[in-house]
Amino acid sequence: MTDEANTASVGIRVDKWLWYARFFKSRSLAAKLVQSRKLRINSVVTTKASATVKAGDVLTFAQGRNIRVIRIVNIGMRRGPAPEAQELYEDLAPPQQKEDKIDPARVPVAKREAGAGRPTKADRRALDKLRAKSEE
Repeated sequence: MTDEANTASVGIRVDKWLWYARFFKSRSLAAKLVQSRKLRINSVVTTKASATVKAGDVLTFAQGRNIRVIRIVNIGMRRGPAPEAQELYEDLAPPQQKEDKIDPARVPVAKREAGAGRPTKADRRALDKLRAKSEE
């Protein structure tokens, strides 16, 4: 039996697999997600980063504003480049494209009505001059 076939039947720690598949930059970030009860393995909430996953398991977790639903295809042997990491899983619910993304160049600049809100630096200087004249 080869090493790859042996690890596929045994499994791997969930934090290590999430790191291998490049969902997180470090194992400690993956472990924090698991310990915060925000990861489900086959619809069961998991609290231990040492939980074992194997090929065929379905992981559900939040990543940023997206909910990721991932089926593990392969356990993997290392944290390789991104194309290699993408072969480790099948994305069952790909993240939605942000259609409501606001282009900063197209957003109008807010205008302040004269006399509304906090005074500007020019307003403050004008007030200081007025006060100085009244004291004389």
